[in-house]
Amino acid sequence: MITVGCAGFPVPATRYFREFSFVEVQETHLSMPGRGTIRRWRREAPSGFRFALLGPRNVGQEGFRVGKVTETALDSIVSVADALQATIAVFVAPVEFTPGRANKAVLKEFLADVRKRFDVVVFEPCEGWDLDECDGLAEQVDALVARDPLTHGLSKRKVAYYRLHGPAGHKSRYEDPAIEKLAEIASAAPHDKATYVFTNVDMFADAKRFKKALKG
Repeated sequence: MITVGCAGFPVPATRYFREFSFVEVQETHLSMPGRGTIRRWRREAPSGFRFALLGPRNVGQEGFRVGKVTETALDSIVSVADALQATIAVFVAPVEFTPGRANKAVLKEFLADVRKRFDVVVFEPCEGWDLDECDGLAEQVDALVARDPLTHGLSKRKVAYYRLHGPAGHKSRYEDPAIEKLAEIASAAPHDKATYVFTNVDMFADAKRFKKALKG
């Protein structure tokens, strides 16, 4: 099963809900969305629509270490998850979270703790991590590691989570050959479930073209 969505709502939510059945909420990265916004999303979303939440930035700034800041941030995101019936949390590593032995141990402990709160926990490492090694670490605590399949290949896991940041960064768009290649990769991947999240500036158009290419 392949799920396609965007990082946030690049168009009004009512329009987005007509195109996709999944979104990765970005508001939870810097602050928490208001209760009115959450109720509106839940009310307008069609049956079966799924929300993922991007983890609070200050969790990464704390180096994913247990403490008051991290606990407060996790409590906040769990509150939003309960309101949206969201079961997926995505945490992005800051550039300073390098793959040293101490950080790997901290990360494993953190992911294991968050797995108690969410059905699916996704970690996206910064540059410098060996993605297969990181994925092996995450697998020990039943978490996932995000990657870009066009640049880093497929995950070997049965369940995978992919984030597509643009071929040349956030402000770039995917040309048709890249979308077609991505569709070929996704169609041939041996996953039971895979989620593809576009995060670049043209995410809405690119995700729609990817969905179309998958059907073609």
